Amino acid sequence: MRLPQARLDQVLDRFHQVEARMGAASDGAEIVRLSKEYAELKPVAEAVQTLARARAEVEDLQAMASDPEMAAMAADELDALNARLPDLEREVALLLAPRDADENASAVLEVRAGTGGDEAAIFAGDLFRMYSRYAQSRGWRVEVDSLTEGDAGGYKEIIATVTGEGVFGRLKFESGVHRVQRVPATESQGRIHTSAATVAVLPEVEDVEIEIHDKDIRIDTYRSSGSGGQHVNTTDSAVRITHLPTGIMVTSSEKSQHVNRDKAMKNLRVRLYDMQRQAKDLARSDTRKSQVGSGDRSERIRTYNYPQGRVSDHRINLTLHSLPQIMEGDIDPLLNALIAEDQAARLADLEAEFS
Repeated sequence: MRLPQARLDQVLDRFHQVEARMGAASDGAEIVRLSKEYAELKPVAEAVQTLARARAEVEDLQAMASDPEMAAMAADELDALNARLPDLEREVALLLAPRDADENASAVLEVRAGTGGDEAAIFAGDLFRMYSRYAQSRGWRVEVDSLTEGDAGGYKEIIATVTGEGVFGRLKFESGVHRVQRVPATESQGRIHTSAATVAVLPEVEDVEIEIHDKDIRIDTYRSSGSGGQHVNTTDSAVRITHLPTGIMVTSSEKSQHVNRDKAMKNLRVRLYDMQRQAKDLARSDTRKSQVGSGDRSERIRTYNYPQGRVSDHRINLTLHSLPQIMEGDIDPLLNALIAEDQAARLADLEAEFS
């Protein structure tokens, strides 16, 4: 892809403007805004400058090639540089392509048992363990917000906050229906059962501005039935907030009612923000052939087949015969393939813009 020089100049001009303004700004809010924009623009500007230097060097080498004494040396260097240019162009293009504003955000991870009874709850537990082990390998922190255990193990529902750099960008394509095919421990006949669990990954954005009017919410307090000793069982400290216009309901059941209210309001903002994201994702998916990033959480995205030891992602027709390793948290091969597919779609969008 040959990126227009005017577009590259535009990036550098804006970067230098922000850089200059940061040195002159005195307002705290403006400094914060400029610092954020500077951090986002810096890697793009550096990549653009590297590409510009490479293009200039190509021109210099082409001029040297006309000199008989320098032609042989120039030709070798020119071949090497021309081979490197497409990679530099692609790197810049990816940085310029429309990207998810929440790429670097932490995330709320929700795993719920679907069809399949006890086996579905056990599978939901297996999935949560898989994500937890993956998070651990990347140095992310996992904090369970709420859970409902299954009767035979696992979870009917578990919600956790995963905190770290780039969590949402890595896990966002995990949202959807995950299907498992295996012989349950409770199956005496050795028959293979099919069960399912749903996964939702929501960005947790600290400074998101979602206006919530008092008239639009109902706040209920109730006695927690969870573990936690006498205090939990005798005090109406748990909080349930219902957002009346959308029907979204969030709960929190720590020991402090004040903490629960704050936590529930934060979770409500996350979910309202996610509703806006889903609407944008679905609108964007109408213009894309790829299902990756479509935002359709009812879509069956992956099958875990235990008898054959394979995992298949149906969106990109990828099958890996490494199910044990994947269930132990080695999910990068899946995530990298999904991210690559999304990058290809974003590059296609950018190419269409320049054509």
